[in-house]
Amino acid sequence: MTFFDDGIGALLRFRLRLFVAAGFVLTCFALLVARLLYLQVGKHEELLAAAESNRVTVLPITPNRGLIKDRNGVVLATNYSAYTLEITPSQTTQELEALIDELATVVPIDAKDRRRFARLLADGKRFDSLPIRTRLSDEEVARFVAQRWRFPGVDVQARLFRQYPLGEVGSHLIGYIGRVSAKDREAMEDWDDERQANYRGTDYIGKLGLEQAYEDVLHGITGFQQVETSAGGRAVRRLSSRPSTPGKTLHLSIDIRLQYLVEQMFGNRRGALVALDPRNGEVLAFVSKPDFDPNLFVDGIDQDSWRALNESPDKPLLNRAIRGTYPPGSTYKPFMALGALNTGARTPDTIVNDTLVYSFGGRNFGSPENERGGAMNMRRSIVESSNVYYYSLAHLMGVDTIHAQMAPLGLGQRTGIDLPGEVTGLLPSMAWKEKALKQKWFPGETISLGIGQGYNAFTPLQVATATATLVAGGQRYRPRLVREIEDHVTHTRERRSGEALPPIPYKPEHIAVVKEALHGVTYQGTSTRVFAGAPYASGGKTGTAQAVGLRKGQKYNAGQMAEYQRDHSWYMAFAPVDEPQVALAVIVENAGFGAVAAAPIARRVFDYLLHGVVPSEEDLALVREGKAAAPVGTPRPIREWRLPNEAPLPASGASR
Repeated sequence: MTFFDDGIGALLRFRLRLFVAAGFVLTCFALLVARLLYLQVGKHEELLAAAESNRVTVLPITPNRGLIKDRNGVVLATNYSAYTLEITPSQTTQELEALIDELATVVPIDAKDRRRFARLLADGKRFDSLPIRTRLSDEEVARFVAQRWRFPGVDVQARLFRQYPLGEVGSHLIGYIGRVSAKDREAMEDWDDERQANYRGTDYIGKLGLEQAYEDVLHGITGFQQVETSAGGRAVRRLSSRPSTPGKTLHLSIDIRLQYLVEQMFGNRRGALVALDPRNGEVLAFVSKPDFDPNLFVDGIDQDSWRALNESPDKPLLNRAIRGTYPPGSTYKPFMALGALNTGARTPDTIVNDTLVYSFGGRNFGSPENERGGAMNMRRSIVESSNVYYYSLAHLMGVDTIHAQMAPLGLGQRTGIDLPGEVTGLLPSMAWKEKALKQKWFPGETISLGIGQGYNAFTPLQVATATATLVAGGQRYRPRLVREIEDHVTHTRERRSGEALPPIPYKPEHIAVVKEALHGVTYQGTSTRVFAGAPYASGGKTGTAQAVGLRKGQKYNAGQMAEYQRDHSWYMAFAPVDEPQVALAVIVENAGFGAVAAAPIARRVFDYLLHGVVPSEEDLALVREGKAAAPVGTPRPIREWRLPNEAPLPASGASR
């Protein structure tokens, strides 16, 4: 009985264990089924999308950047494709220097390449693909591809590169593009989602000049392609795509041949020239010297080249046309005369006796040694550049009246030109001094304002714009470098220049007085020798502006001063007199009298635009040396004036 009972108990315990085990298995199976249902039904869409994302990659297609052309269709900025050898530091398996040394045994890598790579790496871009070599030949590409397996994190990429065919010509107005920096990416975070999406895959953006100002226009619209990838991440099949839309083309108002001519006339000297069409505000020439080669920045400038540009005492990266501020010297006198007429402070026939010295507050304000003095009416005061006439006029008008008359001309304020970085300059007033310097205005400070000295500080663009407004009878235009924007797809053109601003209500008879006096400067005054024999009538005003102040009683002696302390040479001008087509301002830094250095450049700009000729090589050399007056030698037709690396024009080619 006992044995039987024990057998029954063992059987029951076995069955119990069997049921428990079966229940456990069924529970596990139920859990697996539930999990399967959850994944296959509940999470189907999400997991399918995840699987597809592992298999399908969306790659951005960077658009071709828009072209930049001058008014005659000459290409100033274009694109070309080339292969680059790139390293992604975060994906490499060995120390970078050793890796680069090993790469150099396959593809030549020089010291300049290494310095550029180091500069890019220093910007904190270890997760970016950084170029160690650009513009690889087909042979170099083949050599690397055959040994790619040796270099994890290194690959060859096909890239579009920006090219500036004319090199340094027009560099300050064109600008350049550069790699997107960490600072750029931080700024991009504030963009809206659509704009951020359009810059996916973009490694380069405009950094300076028109490249920066018109970045959104030039960039284009990014496309995409969906590709199926292998387990190793390589594309094996394209599934779908949307092509990119190239950027739009900028057609400038600039005549690049004129631009090149002016740059050649400056030579190694520092300064700027801005020439405008007073009928619509279009910029015909926009020069800042010295200049630089924007191609240096396209691949990422190396440290030595950057140091040479950044530390040069000549400041080649400074756009003097919109960022250089200078006292205007005697080029200010025509504007002062117009202000006097406008306020009634003086009439054209008011006589002032110029004794060559004006005394005020126990101080004597002098005149240049070449002034003759005598009885001055308004016309003679401009033609002979009388200082005493304008010392006394400034005292008569006062600083705030001067400010009120000059401000509408755009002096001491941004013109709104389509370039970034324009500065305001300085047109002083009592309120300005109290706010900026925490000091009261002293009456003696007003005297020097009349001849364009003192606190006055304007950009060459401001002086050119004021000149254009004067000769246009008070009609103002916003200066523009971009004439039209052309859509690459539709080939339609959008006009950008010619924006008229509210005119200044000058009386025509007042404008006529000042214009006639400026004309007199070219045949009776300080620029007579320069404009001798000109086949057109022009007007202008020379100016000599102090670069540094002189001590009381000290006489100016250029020979005893360092070059950077010598006076600046100015000329403001327009032509023809009756119906002006061009107005300009030119400054040559530390070059002395306006008639010696600046006026000869203006004469040859007018010869180009109005007479269709360029100077002889002999004459060009004299202009560069500051020894020119009227042109010498035989002038050449414009069609013979060729840009760097440009083939000769056909016999039927247009001259402009």
